[in-house]
Amino acid sequence: MITTEQLKETEERKLALRRYLDIDAKLIQVEEEELRTHVPDFWDDRKKAEVQMKKVKDLKFWIESYDEVAKSVDELKIAFDFVKEEVITESELDEIYARTITLIENLELRNMLRREEDKLGAVLKINSGAGGTESQDWASMLMRMYLRWCESHGYKASISNLLEGDEAGIKSVTIQIEGDYVYGYLKSENGVHRLVRVSPFNAQGKRMTSFASAFVTPLVDDTIEVEISQACISWDTFRSGGAGGQNVNKVESGVRLRYQYKDPYTGEEEEILIENTETRDQPKNKENALRQLRSILYDKELKHRMAEQEKIEAGKKKIEWGSQIRSYVFDDRRVKDHRTNYQTSDVQGVMDGNIDAFIKAYLMEFGGENV
Repeated sequence: MITTEQLKETEERKLALRRYLDIDAKLIQVEEEELRTHVPDFWDDRKKAEVQMKKVKDLKFWIESYDEVAKSVDELKIAFDFVKEEVITESELDEIYARTITLIENLELRNMLRREEDKLGAVLKINSGAGGTESQDWASMLMRMYLRWCESHGYKASISNLLEGDEAGIKSVTIQIEGDYVYGYLKSENGVHRLVRVSPFNAQGKRMTSFASAFVTPLVDDTIEVEISQACISWDTFRSGGAGGQNVNKVESGVRLRYQYKDPYTGEEEEILIENTETRDQPKNKENALRQLRSILYDKELKHRMAEQEKIEAGKKKIEWGSQIRSYVFDDRRVKDHRTNYQTSDVQGVMDGNIDAFIKAYLMEFGGENV
């Protein structure tokens, strides 16, 4: 059975959330924003109208989420008294307490995602490190882990470019993930991931160490303006390759976008290369490639504007020993994040996409910085 101190703590956390989220101000703001949707010509400019409707939706999310927490805390207080009167059992009280804590923690976690880019989808690129087949197999395992995570959260994930390994696994993959706050969650995965296991590709059955990197950028939507110079774009088309089946196109539907980028802050020049073989429709692939380009350019602007280049660039570290953010040690049944020191023995669960605890630990420790 929960204690009086635990009950008091839930009330304090509820009140703290009301202050952090500025619920009183949001209640006033949502009324004002809803009034703007009632004007007769509101839908004449559809894009502008959709932005306004999203603003109202976001405000309502915070208000309704807080109301759910407040309601659960009030229910918990009543249940606490009911146990004394033997109206409900102690186990029933503990269930209400657990549900209340989950609601509070989920909202506290979402409160860590307050940067404008956090609410966006994401482009996830996975690259295998040095080590041949073993690291390429590890990269494919990471791909599966993230795809399973997307599936469990109801996010739409589509593979826009895949380069298969020589014998097994993959050399690299680019995954476009659509959904609310995907980037806010997956930015914690930026960096090098280290695997230690007895390799099935080693004839002596030796324990081997492999590396692969994950690099995450925000997937911009139509509400975000990104300037692209058409004069800096060139296109190539090609047939997509692969092992067969859905991976092979008979026509040149694959597109390769080259963008000559000049950093407006430093003057440095670089070529941005994007390949897309997601569909058999070349115009659709071009559209997806352009969207990824906008995401990359938006990400570059964020680095300058938010003065956090060193954090985002962590995903571009050299893929080798000493630069990893997380280690997956299969023999010892241990997965450990080296930034937060959070670890678990449920290796299979993690590889099946259960990485929320790692994401939460990262956001609770680092998510509120420089907001």
